[in-house]
Amino acid sequence: MRRLVLILCLLASPLFAVQPDEVLDDPVLEERARALSEGFRCPVCRNESIDESNAGISRDMRLLVRERLVAGDTDAEVTQYLVDRYGDYILLNPTAEGANILLWLAAPLMLVLAGGVAVASVRSRSRSKDVAALSDEEQARVEELLGR
Repeated sequence: MRRLVLILCLLASPLFAVQPDEVLDDPVLEERARALSEGFRCPVCRNESIDESNAGISRDMRLLVRERLVAGDTDAEVTQYLVDRYGDYILLNPTAEGANILLWLAAPLMLVLAGGVAVASVRSRSRSKDVAALSDEEQARVEELLGR
């Protein structure tokens, strides 16, 4: 029973795709590489970081991150290098500048626009006087159905 629980716990935990041959000898650089890798999107797997992805391009990107760190690049320089090479899409948390500002502003703008349309629609309906009154026959039928 304990073995089953252990196996289930191992299966439920997140598995990382980093291969042993990718791991750097310097633990500080390896920690920085893992932290950076968690922030980059796998181009194949969509919303999965390159640290979690088994795709070949993710492995290449992980190796590239490690190469840049060994070469002495800062985290910002590594990030900029990958963005220059793959575009802003590669960032799991894109910046709110440049063309991305449209994406950041689109949702709130659409919400305000939808709210405005809803308010205008409700106001126009409450103001409209096109509601036809019941004829005497219709009113009598309603009274009859209601049992009055």
